[in-house]
Amino acid sequence: MISAPTDSPAQRQHAFRTYVEPEIEVLLRVAQTLTGSWADSEDLVQDTLIRAYRAIEGFDGAHPRAWLLTILRHTYLNSHRRQRPDLAPEITDLDGQRPAFGAAIAASPEQTVTDQVLDDSVETALAALDPKFRTVLLLIDVDQLTYAEVADLLDMPVGTVMSRLSRARDRVRTDLRSNPEFRRSR
Repeated sequence: MISAPTDSPAQRQHAFRTYVEPEIEVLLRVAQTLTGSWADSEDLVQDTLIRAYRAIEGFDGAHPRAWLLTILRHTYLNSHRRQRPDLAPEITDLDGQRPAFGAAIAASPEQTVTDQVLDDSVETALAALDPKFRTVLLLIDVDQLTYAEVADLLDMPVGTVMSRLSRARDRVRTDLRSNPEFRRSR
């Protein structure tokens, strides 16, 4: 717990390393769920980290994840207020570019087919969900946030989070059971 304001850069850096850095992976997963894009999620987390660094002196050290998710949510909402359309790059600009995180490892032909069928079935089931249900499902089941963290992030009661999650899971199960491609791949 920070007992006094962090006036020195060393105190500020120590507090940032202690409270913020361990939560970066969670912030990235949540941001990706909110934005739907890795590039946008990285930008959102970077803005969140800058805001957290600037505000660390006022942070009491209690519940760093909740504090950071609140900053993330406000940053995300603010970005939508001033969002401008992105221009697609020319395809010729991408020729000869290397992947940012290394080359992909080739999967076996069987794994490729199984992954495609499963991915398509799950993506179709997720796409069919109302966004309010899909967001809760992804934040809890994929990003592994707690009910309380999702409730804080989305500014709703925990009971609403639990209800939406239950309905989302039921709808995905129903969609998958009724999909003949999914049943065949299992």
